[in-house]
Amino acid sequence: MFSHIIEPGLELRLYEERQADEIYQTILANREHLRRFMPWVMKMEGPQSERDFIKRSLQQLVNNDGFQCGIWEHGRFVGGIGVHWIKWDLKYTEMGYWLTADAQGRGIMTKACSAIIDHAFGVWKLNKVQICCHPENVRSRAIPERLGFTNEGMLRQVIAGENDQLCDGIVYGLLTSEWKSKRI
Repeated sequence: MFSHIIEPGLELRLYEERQADEIYQTILANREHLRRFMPWVMKMEGPQSERDFIKRSLQQLVNNDGFQCGIWEHGRFVGGIGVHWIKWDLKYTEMGYWLTADAQGRGIMTKACSAIIDHAFGVWKLNKVQICCHPENVRSRAIPERLGFTNEGMLRQVIAGENDQLCDGIVYGLLTSEWKSKRI
């Protein structure tokens, strides 16, 4: 399967069904850490839930509508990142991500996001990448801010929250011209 080495010891890998048990166990071990901003973790009922997600994500890739992949540090699964959808006619996409508690604070997600952004602008030739974060998710919001995204405002009740409540989302956007100017 596809993998992209970000740097020695850090890579992105498309999900494979054979990884479902390991991914599920990692999510289970981080359930309390993730539940506030990633309430889907509470709905996972076992490795089959992860296998179903992997099947959907591989179909998403086949449909040319984005992809999902795992983040692996020194061979250990530490999080996920993906492109939720692609609006080909408008040349933009939205990405999302999460990390285990022990993988935070070392720049892993910033590097992973940079790789996805490079792909979106370089390979897909898109014009815009956006990220939508819960207003209180300070760590998640720090990623687009660090990468030069513009805070484009708040959308009301667009993010799933705990207990099936809808929450507001801060939308960040980055244009290909802004990204290219940072790379020169």
